[in-house]
Amino acid sequence: MWDRIEPLMPADPVRGRRWADHRTLEAIAWKYRTNSPWRELPDEPGSFKTAHKRLIRWAVDGTWEKILAAILAAADAVDDIGWTVSVDSTVVRAHQHTAGARKRGPKAETSRPDHALGRSRGGLSTKIHLVADGHARPLAITVTTGQAGDAPAFETVMARIRVPRTGPGRPRTRPASVLADRAYSSRAIRGHLRRHQIRAVIPQPSDQIRHRLRRRHQGGRPPSFDADAHKQRNTVERGINRLKQWRGLATRTDKLAITYQAALHLAAILIRTRR
Repeated sequence: MWDRIEPLMPADPVRGRRWADHRTLEAIAWKYRTNSPWRELPDEPGSFKTAHKRLIRWAVDGTWEKILAAILAAADAVDDIGWTVSVDSTVVRAHQHTAGARKRGPKAETSRPDHALGRSRGGLSTKIHLVADGHARPLAITVTTGQAGDAPAFETVMARIRVPRTGPGRPRTRPASVLADRAYSSRAIRGHLRRHQIRAVIPQPSDQIRHRLRRRHQGGRPPSFDADAHKQRNTVERGINRLKQWRGLATRTDKLAITYQAALHLAAILIRTRR
């Protein structure tokens, strides 16, 4: 895995001090796999301060997203991406240490104002929106507050699908089909997919069916739905399970949304590199 990731790591700057050993990535991965506090990281992978600073710095400058894009490009070159994708979300409980995120400074300016933290009866929570390919591996990820709906975040997470070409040509941003549950059944989402020439495999909830039948001929035709193709929607559920095997992602302890999303990108990188 390291042989595939090492060439994608940032090169030493032209001026200034060189990077320390990039194997501090192991320390970051160990922290989120075990959900250990930063100060309790073992000494073998390196200083926890270096690992923490590097996680945030590369989140701010987009390094984690660039590495994931390079791995996706290599996978697409050998037809290792299933372009029948599935979309879903999952709620993650936030630890009490996530409260009181800093609101000033350069790191806060690049993060979201709400830090993707929502408060409900169950306490603080964050929602992960995931697009998984046909092999149950992450393709695009975004985070919102825990009480946010699935449908409003659909276009945002779909816009994050961007797989560069290894040769000439623009990055691929459109899957062949999108599989989703009834929470994503809306005219706005179906219209968005239709405009981008993407096949929608989304069932209608019972209230929408009754409303359409009550309007008779004014209700229009029912949207097409392939029940057999929809059985493959379990790929996104399996993708969520793979992410939540990382205990530091199953329970959020990061204050900044940009840091937590960087950890999600790192998990996606290692999940895809493991193959």
